[in-house]
Amino acid sequence: MNISQIINELGEDRELYFNAVSPPIMQTSNFRFSKVEDFHNAFEDEMGGYLYSRGLNPTVDILRKKLAALDEAEDCLVFNSGAAAIFAGIFANVKAGDHIVSVASPYTWAQRMFDVILPRFGITTTYIDGTKTENWIAATKDNTSFYYLESPNSWDYALQPIREVAAFARSKQITTLIDNSYCTPLYQRPIPMGIDMAMQTATKYIGGHSDTLGGVLSGTHAMMKKIFNSEYLNIGSGIQPFNAWLLIRGLRTLSARIERITRTTNEVLQFLKQHPKVESVLFPLDESFPQYELAKEQMQGACGLLTFTLATRSREEIVRFCESLRHIMMAVSWGGHESLIIPKCAGLKPADFDAHKKDHRYIRLYVGLEDAQHLTDDIERALLDQYKK
Repeated sequence: MNISQIINELGEDRELYFNAVSPPIMQTSNFRFSKVEDFHNAFEDEMGGYLYSRGLNPTVDILRKKLAALDEAEDCLVFNSGAAAIFAGIFANVKAGDHIVSVASPYTWAQRMFDVILPRFGITTTYIDGTKTENWIAATKDNTSFYYLESPNSWDYALQPIREVAAFARSKQITTLIDNSYCTPLYQRPIPMGIDMAMQTATKYIGGHSDTLGGVLSGTHAMMKKIFNSEYLNIGSGIQPFNAWLLIRGLRTLSARIERITRTTNEVLQFLKQHPKVESVLFPLDESFPQYELAKEQMQGACGLLTFTLATRSREEIVRFCESLRHIMMAVSWGGHESLIIPKCAGLKPADFDAHKKDHRYIRLYVGLEDAQHLTDDIERALLDQYKK
């Protein structure tokens, strides 16, 4: 099934809703039954039909079918945030006394789970440099039950050799989950590479308009049903119909937005690489990237995130540059229509800033839907203001 069919047709039985081109928002909390037996069956298997919108809902189901197909997965669940999807995917697959291996410096709320919540149940986590398969093997213990990957991650874009790590994990019956938010399923499909669960924050490229939150977890139907019957229903973290409808709307233009963002990002990348006031640039599909060959092998493309450092060791000059931007906004997240920037030092206390640590000087740029010239002019102007006293 091609992407056009998935985005525009899959799951949309228009004759069931008056042949409306855009599916309706089924803004209902519960569903009527005319037969007691049907009511009984819904209680017995809530994933087999519509009982209560905390579980399944027709609008959400349209989105589920599309997102699972994009991931080449049997099924998927859609949560109200990416953090909720990570929590459910991990918590449903570990037990007291287990051990987890995770990439170093994962997403903030994944690390909070590993460091704060799971230790309450005697579950420990080892963080590793995930770029080499041997590091995963070396960190694995007899009680290791879960691998957490993030490829590329969202600051230095470190990659994991997905196929090799997944193959080793399966040989040891270790469950794997990867955060695929950087690439989206358009540019990387971890499920066919052997990963058990692919997660992405639908808040970003899927939504595309910075106006709704969502998290996607894809995998086998058995795995999704296991999670649905435990964490998904118990915590009540499923997405609401209106938010699902917004994500369906965002999906309509996903391919077009990704293509434009990719093209503009490459233009901005070339501008930064040649600028005398820019020290270095990190982007997975640039030939200077340390894992460029692996990126070409695993990824069909790269989207709008890149990281650069200025030719300065001064925190004040980094701050002045960021605060001099007129059009590129300082804000978290990515994937929307607007270009965004985050200086790494914003997450550090000024006294903790160490100019000798290159990552403290990182500036992460998300390239949105604006014209490349509009963005490079803004950066050029801010670089001139950087040295003004």
